[in-house]
Amino acid sequence: MTEKIQKILSHFGYGSRRSIEKMIKSGFISINEKKVVIGQRLAENSIDKIRILGKAISIKKINFQTKILIYNKPEGEICTRNDFQKRPTVFDKLPLLSMNRWISIGRLDINTQGLLLFTNNGILANQLMHPQKQIEREYYMRIFGKINKNTMNILKNGVRIKNGYTAFKRIEPLRTKESGKNIWFKGVLCEGKNREIRSMWQTVQCKVSRLIRIRYGNIILPKNLKLGHWKKLNSISLNNLYSLISFKEY
Repeated sequence: MTEKIQKILSHFGYGSRRSIEKMIKSGFISINEKKVVIGQRLAENSIDKIRILGKAISIKKINFQTKILIYNKPEGEICTRNDFQKRPTVFDKLPLLSMNRWISIGRLDINTQGLLLFTNNGILANQLMHPQKQIEREYYMRIFGKINKNTMNILKNGVRIKNGYTAFKRIEPLRTKESGKNIWFKGVLCEGKNREIRSMWQTVQCKVSRLIRIRYGNIILPKNLKLGHWKKLNSISLNNLYSLISFKEY
């Protein structure tokens, strides 16, 4: 059985299919001393030597095991692997992998904290992020501004933002000790567009003063997981996550 080379490399955690395709077009990937071309298909057992950016890598299936981490992201960290401004990134505190790299399943902006998932399996990451899967993301939101029933109806029915049309699947206020114009809400979305929640509230003349992701699909942020710390998902949590997309190991 043959597979496209970008699918094989993505599975083993060497980047998304899109990023791998860009490297192929730039001539940065070679197999058995020959440069790979877009659309090329190979059988995994036919690959003896593979190099990415001149570095030899391994894709021995016997050594590969899908791993997923849950990370409690603090504010101030960015979801980029390398930053020219030398700001802290969400990858800085993750454990090292011997043969591939961590891929973030979605992103959070620099001012948002909470649940992030990481995997070494590119195919799994792609499926969990795909808009067609409609996987729920749940957030706590502290909002500053005047809010009434009309405001809630607008956000539930949908608003137009820079990245398209979007709406909360569910949204409700939370009872807290805070008073005045700062009110906490819990909301659920099924997409992860850039700064989506902040843009939605901005359309109704409100401002997000704090934003915390507490759930991705059926994975809930553990209350005992401190900011800036990570933990591995156990087998039960892994299977629960796989069930959302009917995922099976490669």
